Amino acid sequence: MLKRDYDGQNCSVARALAIVGERWTLLIVRDAFLGLRRFDEFQEKLGIARNVLTDRLNRLVDEGIFERVRYSERPERYEYRLTPKGRDLNVALAGLRQWGDKYVSEKPPTLLRRKADKKPVLAALVAKGTDTVRGEELEIVPGPGHTPR
Repeated sequence: MLKRDYDGQNCSVARALAIVGERWTLLIVRDAFLGLRRFDEFQEKLGIARNVLTDRLNRLVDEGIFERVRYSERPERYEYRLTPKGRDLNVALAGLRQWGDKYVSEKPPTLLRRKADKKPVLAALVAKGTDTVRGEELEIVPGPGHTPR
């Protein structure tokens, strides 16, 4: 397991991994991009132990990646919503998804596409100031070769 601090290192990658590099964390964030919001939804989809999920969600809230929003008074229940800081992880996740689809996935890839015209979208390096696609304009759908369950 990665240490949580990197004394003497001034490395943005190491510092980012200290926040989101744990096994479950990016999967929770991924599922939030797919529309999950509630504890039980994350737990059911991921099959993660409840205590581990509680720890990860609390850490994501503490880091400002999620915000907790109450949706029920009795019993008191919360949902977890991505903040702007959390939504900015979409580019990193899209890049990881593309890399995984290309090099390690045994299943047909998913497709990130623009909702308006259904054109595929790729995570790529672009020149500063270049128009980019905003997260709310995107959707993730099964790619070619997926079979319905």
